[in-house]
Amino acid sequence: MIKRSSGNLAKLITALVLVYIIWGSTYLAIKFAIETMPSFLMAGTRFVVAGSFIYLLSFFSKGYTRPRVSHWRSSLILGFLLLGVGNGAVVVGQHYISSSLTALLLATVPLWMVMIGWAFMGTGRPGTKVALGLGLGFFGVALLVMGQNGNGSADGYSGVYGIGFMMAAAIGWSVGSLYGAKAPTVPSTLQGAGMQMLCGGALMLLFGTITGEWATFDIAAISFNSWLALGYLIVFGAVVAFTAYSWLMTNTTPAIMSTYAYVNPMIAVLLGWLIAGEEMNAVMLVGTAIVVGSVVLITSNKGRADTGESDEDVHFSQMPGDDAQCLAKA
Repeated sequence: MIKRSSGNLAKLITALVLVYIIWGSTYLAIKFAIETMPSFLMAGTRFVVAGSFIYLLSFFSKGYTRPRVSHWRSSLILGFLLLGVGNGAVVVGQHYISSSLTALLLATVPLWMVMIGWAFMGTGRPGTKVALGLGLGFFGVALLVMGQNGNGSADGYSGVYGIGFMMAAAIGWSVGSLYGAKAPTVPSTLQGAGMQMLCGGALMLLFGTITGEWATFDIAAISFNSWLALGYLIVFGAVVAFTAYSWLMTNTTPAIMSTYAYVNPMIAVLLGWLIAGEEMNAVMLVGTAIVVGSVVLITSNKGRADTGESDEDVHFSQMPGDDAQCLAKA
């Protein structure tokens, strides 16, 4: 826990505000970036550049170790799951739905982690509190889907496509986070993030090549807003926010750190409304409150599980699994 002094408190508040606002705004920035940039090429460039900088930063920081082959193998798998599948689905799906709805659907990652961990990875049966959070969360998602359909779309199906991509992204992040909790990784958070960004970014550039994005790429057609958004995603979304998050890891408690899981979606909704004019109908607002409430229930499950199992069996919001989630948001 952070020492009680005005200087440390100011640092804590600053780091939390940076993580809240920056990671709450990345979905809107992605929306602007992909307006005139090919989706996979944009995302691949973002993570290769950011990963190179973060890895270089880690090289001159305490805790750097020479990575082994097993570390690079884990980074490649995590890069595929978190960035290739997770962020890849996000940059494609955001062509069909708003940044606000994107953030809210991806807030369900803790729900998927509990379900997948319990069903396939032996993390233990969820207790009563977590089970209630799961039920509420998926009910909230159903309301969001109903509200999106009520808003309508150009062809009647695009909203469904977008929601499907976000569910795929959430599952990819969840599997990646659970794998990351047990995978052999380097001790340094910054170094590990840089390695995973490099691997994931390279994979996304490969996806862009396979899907023919280079054939339609025209640098002259890229708008100033898209360039600005890409720069923001690299400098702030990856480097600044992840550095602040890394500081929080060693200077505060998991309970405080986990608050980003339900603050970020609210920031995303607010910014989408203020900057992009994104609308939320009454059904979606109710769904928003329920989803955020369910995440609070699950991520606050830091005490003893209701079933008598140790909290370690059902708890997912501590490092390094949560570190993997945050890499995906970077």
